Amino acid sequence: MRITRTVGSRRGRGGAAAVTTAVLAASALLLTGCSSDTNDAGSDSANGQITLTVADYGQFGYKEADLFAKYHKLHPNITVKEDVTADETVYYPKLLQELNSGSGLADVTGIEVGRIKEVVDTKADSFVDLSKSIDPKAWVSWKSAQATTSGGQVVGAGTDIGPMSLCYRRDLFQKAGLPTDRDQVAKLLAGGWEDYLKLGEKYKKKAPAGTYFMDSASAMYNAVVSSSSQQYYDKDGKAVYKTSPSVKQGWNLAAEAASKKLTQGLAQFNDPWKAALRKGTIATVVCPAWMAGQISDASGPSFSGKWDIAKAPGTAAANWGGSFLSVPKSGKHVKEATDLVKWLTAPAQQAAVFKAIGVFPSNQGAYALPDVQNAKLPYFNNAPIGKIYAEEASSIPAAVLGPKDGVIKDTISNQINNMEQRGTKPAAAWSAATKTIDKVIG
Repeated sequence: MRITRTVGSRRGRGGAAAVTTAVLAASALLLTGCSSDTNDAGSDSANGQITLTVADYGQFGYKEADLFAKYHKLHPNITVKEDVTADETVYYPKLLQELNSGSGLADVTGIEVGRIKEVVDTKADSFVDLSKSIDPKAWVSWKSAQATTSGGQVVGAGTDIGPMSLCYRRDLFQKAGLPTDRDQVAKLLAGGWEDYLKLGEKYKKKAPAGTYFMDSASAMYNAVVSSSSQQYYDKDGKAVYKTSPSVKQGWNLAAEAASKKLTQGLAQFNDPWKAALRKGTIATVVCPAWMAGQISDASGPSFSGKWDIAKAPGTAAANWGGSFLSVPKSGKHVKEATDLVKWLTAPAQQAAVFKAIGVFPSNQGAYALPDVQNAKLPYFNNAPIGKIYAEEASSIPAAVLGPKDGVIKDTISNQINNMEQRGTKPAAAWSAATKTIDKVIG
């Protein structure tokens, strides 16, 4: 994840979060951590001191978990500096420029899941093969596969993943005459995302004035697509988004949500979205693991305990978001950078990041650690997020990724926003989306 979106991370991870995780009572601000240290590489002195730079976007949680300081204690000759770009859509083009020119690269670079296929297919030669230093089998299998070339080179070590859930306002559900217990809510949604819309219609009948069932139909769309192994490309690398069953289902449900006014029509992570959460007008938000921090940060302390987390609709597990750490071959300190990546993505460090900001580990070894296994979120009525997300992560299907997944997802999401905000008819919105996508992917 990084939270910066628009690419599906946490970002979208991806995509960034402020979370008071339980077992853990840290409250780390997802986007306020995005300023961080600037890149002052090249400051290595002649006395054996090394400065490693880590370039990433949104919030990876390393500063909040104090990991760079801990690494310096373990390696007194190494200082780690983080160069953070708030918006992943700004970060990635810059990374490509640096890769093409062979200059300006950090010692360690973050890569969003929506970009990893393109990097694996076209830029793998620019990165160190991490299979020589990490055990890819330690990660959930589909995660390591995403960063592995056909020849077995591992381009990136997995950081987080985004197993899906549903965040909802208990108090608003109660006022609308709906169940508030998380297990009861999950039972109502057992049939899938169609049941989610049915619940939305029930909510709308008795909704407190000025509130909406969901924040964004595009978020629901991304969740639907993320639960399928075939999304925008087939296994042969052909773009099939126009005929993909998951895309069709997600689009039709989003169009229905927009037409029935079940959504407030807010592009996630923008200021109006944050303002709506702060005012308390949103009853549900589709919740990959990293989203809880975004909600708690934007909603503020007055809504603590009023939110809760239930299992995602349906029986198909889904992943939305996640990132990787890679080591450019052109770096000044390749061995030291590789050792840092191995340490940052080890179980203990991934558990520490989960404790600090709530993004869920991709390294399976972290799942048995107390900071993950026993984790609860006080802000979300002590929801047992360690249990919820670990169960979801174990059954997420291996998705086929394509080189332009991020572009396709963003373009379709933008047109869904147009249906919500401007009243664009579904046929016109779909036509606009496909024209834009076809120009990009050829």
